[in-house]
Amino acid sequence: MKLTNVEKKEKNQVALAIAVEPEAFEEACEKSYRKNIRSINIQGFRKGRAPRKMVERLYGKEVFYEDAMNFCIPDAYEAAVKEAGIDVVSQPELSDFDVQEDGTFVFNALVYVKPEVIVKDYKGLEAEKDDSTVSTEEVDAEINRMQQRNARLVPVDREAQNGDTVNLDFEGFVDGIAFEGGKGEKFDLEVGSGTFIPGFEDQLVGKKAEEECDVNVTFPEGYQEKSLAGKPAVFKCRINEVKESQKPELDDEFAKDVSEFDTLAELKADIEKKIAERKTESAKNAFQENLMDQVIATMEAEIPDAMVDSQLDRIEEDFGYRLAMQGMELENYLKMQGMDHNSFRMIFRNQALRQVKIRLALEQIAKMENLDVSEDEVNVEYQKLCDQNKMEMERVKALLPAEDLKMDLICQKANDFVIKNAVAKEKEDKSAKKPAAKKTVKKTETAAEKKPAKKAAAKTEAKAEEKAEPAAVEKPKRTRAKKAEPKAE
Repeated sequence: MKLTNVEKKEKNQVALAIAVEPEAFEEACEKSYRKNIRSINIQGFRKGRAPRKMVERLYGKEVFYEDAMNFCIPDAYEAAVKEAGIDVVSQPELSDFDVQEDGTFVFNALVYVKPEVIVKDYKGLEAEKDDSTVSTEEVDAEINRMQQRNARLVPVDREAQNGDTVNLDFEGFVDGIAFEGGKGEKFDLEVGSGTFIPGFEDQLVGKKAEEECDVNVTFPEGYQEKSLAGKPAVFKCRINEVKESQKPELDDEFAKDVSEFDTLAELKADIEKKIAERKTESAKNAFQENLMDQVIATMEAEIPDAMVDSQLDRIEEDFGYRLAMQGMELENYLKMQGMDHNSFRMIFRNQALRQVKIRLALEQIAKMENLDVSEDEVNVEYQKLCDQNKMEMERVKALLPAEDLKMDLICQKANDFVIKNAVAKEKEDKSAKKPAAKKTVKKTETAAEKKPAKKAAAKTEAKAEEKAEPAAVEKPKRTRAKKAEPKAE
């Protein structure tokens, strides 16, 4: 292989002119002949036995060129990239295939490369850092949630109140006619939960067991079932039972029942510790995100769209992997959300761009600070990946080459360098400077407006917030563009 020309173009594109020597191309043509001869039938020869020169005489010597080119291109391209010393971030656009008179095979490859990056500010940055102190109220709130989760529903002989659970039979009518989905028997409904359409649960307050009543409501204009939207309805109800939630006593027995601890004091201490750990981690992540925002705000780089597209590929792959762990295919999830792949990718495009910017900035910082990692550090990280993913070392290394893992670790060191050289400021208490804002009520579509009257629609197990950044998938990932396997068209 010969790299005959390297031309830098605009927008971080590089054009490579590549030549494959006649001897190498001849070997590829012979390989192409051996691959295709079994399907060639020439009179006078048994099928698959015709000599190559005879085939070329009849069909032209170009008959084996296409496969020969495809045999040559991947290795020739990889060698050309290495010789040019460029860091490719896209699949190549191949063109101008030609076999010259002397048997030399030539072609061109147009690729995007990593941009030149200028990072101006990364030392001495300042950012607010949340306090990780845990208050007594936070511990008590968690204890109360545990208490609520372990509460029992006990029948009571009194009128229903907000917070009670009412077991009832009901049937809904519009214009005197029962409608589909409006009937239920022995249904447990928590009064005040907002499970049914607005106004329904309020009319159960004050009712007792074995009492019958009519509940008059109007379906919301935006109700899911269009035939019912905006219409008045009457639900004929019978109260079977009224039950109240009785929480367990907060004592040592409660601690033994809900945890591995023997005393309530030990349980509270453990809760305080875990909340502190969560808050510390959250504060650390927010602090780090703030610093990275400052770093990329002043960096200069002309980022190729190909880099963003590659990062979007990884985000989509990771998202799909997470859904698969929950038993759902990405295609089905997109259909449920009324999206296609393009709209999905548009949601995450800004996130992908930010991730690319951060990666480029960290790589540049590592160069400027001469950061590096040892072979031992790489091996330790490989072992961690094996343990985390329950994979053999050989498999992990195949998925994540040492060169890529090393760069990941170097970027982590650069990230740590930025944090170490930053200044953490105490978060400003804005509530002490101005009065609390007047609370306003904004009308939004309630959950009940989207659900049948009978009960809430089942939630999708794989529901994820559109703006949420997908968590790291628990398997090693490549961090560079995959090895190109271009073919002649």
